[in-house]
This record gives sequence, C-alpha cells and structure tokens, in this order.
Amino acid sequence: MAKEKIVFYCQSCGAESSKWMGQCPSCKEWNTLVEEVVSAKKGNKSISRQEIKAKVTKIKDIKTAEEARIPTGMAELDRVLGGGIVTGSMILVGGDPGIGKSTLLLQVCKNLADASRNILYVSGEESLQQIKIRAERIGEFGDSLSLLCETNLEVIGEIVKRDLPQIVVIDSIQTMYNETISSAPGSVSQVRESTGHLLQMAKGLGIAFFIIGHVTKEGVVAGPRVLEHMVDTVLYFEGDRHAAYRILRGVKNRFGSTNEIGVFEMRSFGLEEVENPSEFMLGGKPEGASGSVVACSMEGSRPILLEVQALVCRSNFGMPRRTAAGCDFNRVNLLMAVLEKRVGLKLGTCDAYVNIAGGIKMNEPAIDLGIVLALASSYKNRPVDEKVICFGEVGLSGEVRAVSMAEQRILEAKKLGFTACILPEAAKSALPPIDGIRLQAVKSVKDAIDLLI
Repeated sequence: MAKEKIVFYCQSCGAESSKWMGQCPSCKEWNTLVEEVVSAKKGNKSISRQEIKAKVTKIKDIKTAEEARIPTGMAELDRVLGGGIVTGSMILVGGDPGIGKSTLLLQVCKNLADASRNILYVSGEESLQQIKIRAERIGEFGDSLSLLCETNLEVIGEIVKRDLPQIVVIDSIQTMYNETISSAPGSVSQVRESTGHLLQMAKGLGIAFFIIGHVTKEGVVAGPRVLEHMVDTVLYFEGDRHAAYRILRGVKNRFGSTNEIGVFEMRSFGLEEVENPSEFMLGGKPEGASGSVVACSMEGSRPILLEVQALVCRSNFGMPRRTAAGCDFNRVNLLMAVLEKRVGLKLGTCDAYVNIAGGIKMNEPAIDLGIVLALASSYKNRPVDEKVICFGEVGLSGEVRAVSMAEQRILEAKKLGFTACILPEAAKSALPPIDGIRLQAVKSVKDAIDLLI
C-alpha cells in the first residue's frame, strides 16, 4: 500500500515543508503554511529503449504552422489574447470579487454561441437559475451553449470527453475537487491537481479552457504560484468595482504580447467595449486649471492619452506629505528632487499630490515629463495650454530622454485634436514629417518648463 505522510504547503508560493512554521522560509509570508496529506506511490513500470528514442525529435524536423484562433466577438479581448482563442490553450482569468469575471466570460460564450460554436459553461459557485438570470440581462443566447453545475472533476472530464465542446469555461478553479486528493477544495494540492487534470484534457483533446481564479488581498491569483506557470495565458481584470470602467490586462501570454490591455465599461446589460480609451481618460478635463497636463503612454501597440494632475501647496507641518495615485510613488519623489536641484523650485516645504485621472495605473517612464510639468504648473499656479501633449523620460541630470514609438503617440494626439506636442529632441530627429501638429523638441526639463509655464 502507498504510504501517507503529512506535508505543509505554502499557499502563497507553493513551497513544501516537513513541519509547520509561522513564516514561510521561501517567500517570507506569515501564516500561509497549510497541512496536506500526500501518498507516496511507487512506480514499477519500466520504460523500454524504443520508447525513449520515440520521444526525442530533432528541432529541424519539427514543422510549425500558425495557430488556429477562434475570434471571441470582442475586439478588446481578442487584442489582449493576441488575436483570438488558440485551440487547446488554457486561459486563467483573475480579479477581485464582483469585478465582472463571470459576466465577461458569459458574454464571450454568447458571442461564440451566436457563431455556432459548441461551448460548455461549468459553474461550481452558482446555480443554473442564477446563471440564467445573468444571461437574460446580457441578451438572447444560442442553442450551442450548455450549462453544468458540478465540482467533481471526474464527472466534468467524462462529460467533456462525451460532448467534445470547442470551449469550456470553469467557474471557478478553487471550487473544483479531485477525489484522488484527500484535501479540501481550494487547497494547494486540489488547485494544482485540478489544473493539471484540465490541462491534460485541453492539450489531449484540443479544447480551449477558460478558468476563473480567485485573488488574494494582495491582488494575485489565490493558490500555488505554479498555477500561473501551468496555464498558457494569465489575464487580470482590474478596476474599482464601484466605478464603471474595467481594464483587462495580460500578464502572461504564450501566444501573444503581454503588454496589451482591453478597456470595458460596466453597463446594465453587461460589459461594453471602450474603443477609444484616450477619449474616455480625458473626459471631464478641467479648463484653465493649473497642475493639469496631458501625457501619452504606450500599452503594447496602443497609445493612450491620459491626464496627469498635480497639486502642490505649502505644508503646515515640518514633514511635507507626498501622495501618488496611478503612478509610482518613488518615481514622483525622484522627479521632485530633480525639479528642486536642476530647476530651482523650492518643493522641500510643500505637500505634493499626483494623480492619474480615470483610475488607470501607469508606470511607463514616458509620463515623467507630464508629471514634472504638472508639478511645476501647480507650484507656479500657471495653467498649461489644453491643446498641448507631452511625453519623455526624465533623467537625474534633468535631461529629457527619448522613448520608443514616438510617431504612434503623435498621431494619436493629432487624431484627438491636439495642436502641439512637447517631445525629447533625440526622438524628433528620427521622426518623418508630420503635418497638422506642431512638434517642439526639448533637451531638458528646464527648457520644457520655460516653454510652457
């Protein structure tokens, strides 16, 4: 008989330990080790020499072909996936509770059902009546969508092998359980083994799987870290559930770029795609207000115009307060030090608050120039022209450095009616002639401030 032993797994990183400890020795997280019972199985099967030779293939003998993709009917989701759903792939969708993960995938199922695709939606959290109520809010569904309320993977596997759907949605992976594992559903062993079981079906039968994953309070997918390594694509659904807009971000994609984002708006009938995020980000921009500057950031191949807001005021305490929302806090402190040292602005006694309007988070260095100009505009209480856009990375010497894809940024600004663009001098020399927008190149932060403020 197989021997059983007690092993402690870390729910954060998946590290294994023979005894319980308050702190995980691998990831240093506290109170994350959980007890699991595992059985040590002995393998008696011997592998012949012919089987070993059959598994080895020369790389020059492998023929490749472009992956067959299934369009989802949602251009924003297709962009994040790299062009559509790849047959036989496994896609993990994570996000906060109530953010709209199930709604998004149910809308994808509706579009695929309308295209006569055979889909199976497996729910371990909601009843058939609850899914039907949400489906009626989204619209009329085709006959090729089947629903199943089940958490036993053996039963799900038999139904999948019998019906052979093209796409399967699992909602959620933390509710699934494998009878061969003695631990409770949602534990490290169950999540890992359940995902491995589904992955074998996806690759063996050529079926695309969407699996929904719960997230922890830190915002990462709950369960062992190996879960994200096993799947082909990891998507995070971000945004404030009390606000209308959601952002779908790809953090891993074996079949496409990991820098793309999709923007959606939550409506009464479901999620609606936002085809022009720049227009949405700039909606409600104040007129003639100091501390407001429009910058341009790139998300994959898409330029996004956003409003950088800054508020600088005298501090009433000995320690000035600094706050950053939507951008890196340490980066804001660095740029304020550059303004004080290289430009001569006395910011050491001032409170400073920097915000990216629209609730989006941006960490690209190209928005450095926008943050610097917004801080200087608020400090001097002089507004920046509303039809001016800027982008560029700021160095510690106060220089404005070039960024990639400058032409795409300028063309996006021109399309939205901007008349002038402040850009690094190194980037302007590599640009072709562009009519309809005035390009003003700057070498340093001081040049940009003198030009606009």
